[in-house]
Amino acid sequence: MRVLFTTIAAPTHLHAQVPLAWALRAAGHDVRVASQPDLTEAITGAGLTAVAVGPPLGADRWSQDVVEEVAERWEFTGDELWGPGGRMRWELFDLCELRRQRLTYDYVQSVLTAWTSLDHQLSCSAGMIDDLVAFTQDWRPDLVVRDPVTFAGSVAAIASGAAHARLLFGLDVFGHMRSTYLELLRGRVPALRDDPLQEWLGDVLARHGHPFTEQAVLGQFTIDPVPASLRLPVDHHYLPMRYTPYNGPATVTDWLREPPTRPRVCLTLGRSFRETLGGDRTAVTELLDAVATLDVDVVATLSNSQIPPGYPIPDNVRTVEFVNLDVLLPTCAAIIHHGGSGTSQTALIHGVPQVIVPAVLLDNHLKSWRVAEAGAALCGSAEKCTARELRALLSRVLEESSFAAAAARLRVEMLAAPAPAELVPALRRLTRALR
Repeated sequence: MRVLFTTIAAPTHLHAQVPLAWALRAAGHDVRVASQPDLTEAITGAGLTAVAVGPPLGADRWSQDVVEEVAERWEFTGDELWGPGGRMRWELFDLCELRRQRLTYDYVQSVLTAWTSLDHQLSCSAGMIDDLVAFTQDWRPDLVVRDPVTFAGSVAAIASGAAHARLLFGLDVFGHMRSTYLELLRGRVPALRDDPLQEWLGDVLARHGHPFTEQAVLGQFTIDPVPASLRLPVDHHYLPMRYTPYNGPATVTDWLREPPTRPRVCLTLGRSFRETLGGDRTAVTELLDAVATLDVDVVATLSNSQIPPGYPIPDNVRTVEFVNLDVLLPTCAAIIHHGGSGTSQTALIHGVPQVIVPAVLLDNHLKSWRVAEAGAALCGSAEKCTARELRALLSRVLEESSFAAAAARLRVEMLAAPAPAELVPALRRLTRALR
């Protein structure tokens, strides 16, 4: 079986795909990973075969000039789009709303229009789509597995006759919002129906000789690594898979081999904001001040650029540019983080209680609160949480046994799902039935 994975050029999105790609390759299947050229080194560094498609995505493409092209399409002003420090206001792309009274046609339509424009202008350019279609028509994959925001994968699968699936890295907020939108559309007269996603994908598919199908949006089925108890209610074919952490190359350093003499706490703000989206949303000094007076050892994955010049690092804090969370977290009693999917999922699979100051990006905010509702975390505000408040949250998580117990229950639930290798026979059967 030939399997093509595809994602936009974001390392954290690739990381979610690597364990399943490994499992298929180890089972004897032919595997390729397609993305923009700026992800090629990360793909080959994971031991996989890369296919470069389209122009580079590049962090520079998230500049103000380019993003304002997106704003023009859905009629937001520059002041509405950009927040303090020239950072993009990701709340305008918020897919996490679940309250039915807020999910009006106008609200859902504006959010999906924003994401359609973002994918069209930045993530899945015409050049990427055309290159990916050309590759699939030549290589003829049996199955295409795509990142949730990489609609180019669906177009390429349909154009080449392959079966196609999404592989989630967090909650299916897009599937939930899309399902809500279709329900709202059915309640409107045809003359007042406006579906920007269908318009865009319909034009792209028509250019490659195919009509629009709703399968281009959510795939024929979805591989889901999120614990069942945390999932959103979406009427769709989901294939559960155990989350297997991959955070890039890992090294066990000498200090990690020494057992901590007091509770160890990981503090991380993830890679996405640092590398791609223009900086952290939480004040690093507030986080470090929060842990300075506690009887804990803190490992903070912070670069020099994230720490203000002249700021005195507390004595109980070790700063490292990068440490693999899959190696670090088994030694930790708690983690403080920004709500990123890879970080949150890795903490869950290791049963580590969490303090989350979630940034508004994709499912970060909603996922954080669902983990908190399950009893395994406490949440603060990424924009407003003070050192005193953060210290109180961390103290509770460390001192109250209910958080560790809830984290352990979620770990057991995740371990009960099929591992990537155990999922391979099901993927073979579905591919035969669907392609």
